Amino acid sequence: MRLSTANMFDASIANLQQRQELMQNAQQRLTSGKRVQTASDDPTGAARAERAGTAIGRVEANQRALDASRNGMTLSEGALGDANEILQQVRETMVSAGNSSYSDSERRGLASKIAELRNQLLSIANRPDGAGGYLFSGQGSSSPPFLDSAAGVRFNGVPGAIQTGNVDNFPLTVDGRQAWEQARTGNGSFVTGPLPNSITGASNKAWIDIGQVTDPSLLTGNAYKIDISGTAPAATYNVTNTTTGAPVASGPYLSGQAIQFDGISMAISGPAADGDAFDVQPSTSDLKIFDVLDKAVADLRTPNRSRNDITQSNALTLRDIDSAMNGLQNVRSQVGERLNNLDGTESRMASLKQYNQAEKSAAEDLDMTQGISDFQNQQTGYDAALKTYSMVQRMNLFQYLNP
Repeated sequence: MRLSTANMFDASIANLQQRQELMQNAQQRLTSGKRVQTASDDPTGAARAERAGTAIGRVEANQRALDASRNGMTLSEGALGDANEILQQVRETMVSAGNSSYSDSERRGLASKIAELRNQLLSIANRPDGAGGYLFSGQGSSSPPFLDSAAGVRFNGVPGAIQTGNVDNFPLTVDGRQAWEQARTGNGSFVTGPLPNSITGASNKAWIDIGQVTDPSLLTGNAYKIDISGTAPAATYNVTNTTTGAPVASGPYLSGQAIQFDGISMAISGPAADGDAFDVQPSTSDLKIFDVLDKAVADLRTPNRSRNDITQSNALTLRDIDSAMNGLQNVRSQVGERLNNLDGTESRMASLKQYNQAEKSAAEDLDMTQGISDFQNQQTGYDAALKTYSMVQRMNLFQYLNP
């Protein structure tokens, strides 16, 4: 086979260019720290890195949604805490209003205080979330969710809660109706209250307490009526199941003595008059906080009430305030549990992100020690190619004949 000088020159230049390209690629890998810079470098590794990068993107999107949810839940939890503090002030004011030595003027002053606290509570119920919405707007509202009108405060939002819409579906808002308008009435199982005297039509001379459950297994969920007959010391009581019409219990009336039937117990106190009547209704989940406060203000502003009326009104108002506070506290506990869940989810997402970052790094990152070694090898090869080319370049007849 015949080899010409031109062939030797071409082969040397091709080898030199190839060495230069390999050294340049090694230098780029070393500079970027990436073993796989294009899919052609390693199709399998590039696919692994792409899948890991996509997973990291999903985790980061979920993290943003989680941060938004945490912000909303943190603000809601704080608002519910503020609301409970205000209701505690209202409760203390109602306890003071029960003082029998207070005049109507003093009670009107307490009513004004409760009215101011009620307005503060309304501001909390309409508290914005800092992102153009409201914490208690439910599934969204462009205006404050609670509207104050002559008929009272009513929920103007959409029941439910806005979710982030991702796989974990993080909550962004709290159901305002559940928080502010769906506390349990009465003591949570039944509701006691006065009825007009069946003979005179006036208010009762006695008053009834909030009652308690003595045996949950005996609860019927029916409604009852308690009638007082006669006068002391010969007064008696009769309990009728108004749902079925059947008599339930009867006995002599003694002020402050418990009346028990069908797993429940309550006490009627005071100088009961013939015809005094009371009812017992099943508890429902529709107690509205602002209705309770509006009624308390109206009662305190009513002049010339008897001591019995004041005692009965204050007892029922305190009962409803306690129920409202329990309802808010239950919602606050739910929000706190959601925050705990967010913390757990964030930890899980951090682990998932770390795993995918490690997977992406393993697929495309360069082993720096190996990269430096490869670059040095390519540099050595390139130097050798340069020397070889310079030697070949001098191998011609004219240089040989040159003295």
